[in-house]
Amino acid sequence: MQVNAWDDMHRAAMQVLRPRAVSNMVEAGGVAAAVESLSGRIYVGVCVDTACTLGVCAERNALFNMITNGEDAFRRVIAVGRDGKAVAPCGACRELMAQLMPDGYGQVEIMMDYERARIVMLGELTPQWWI
Repeated sequence: MQVNAWDDMHRAAMQVLRPRAVSNMVEAGGVAAAVESLSGRIYVGVCVDTACTLGVCAERNALFNMITNGEDAFRRVIAVGRDGKAVAPCGACRELMAQLMPDGYGQVEIMMDYERARIVMLGELTPQWWI
């Protein structure tokens, strides 16, 4: 992907970041994420929070979007909160990422601070995820 991959991903996530109440029991869009697949395509998703706790994080939603579109591997992930600043993936998202690419998850780049361009590898955030 081109040099401004993170800018493209941040912009894509910001385009779907729309916090809203879907119903009196479901909220969506308070966090948005973008993942870059190995093909270079960007997939987005938003969080969906439900009263029954069956919601999904934005990162997992973006990964499911990627899988739905026939791709299985990714190289970069960014999630942004309501203020547009990058947020770290939760433990469940990290575990799914590791399970999707058990032999290569350690090399997945995670944007931790977009303004300062602070990137960490998923392997640093999730060492020895399955012991």
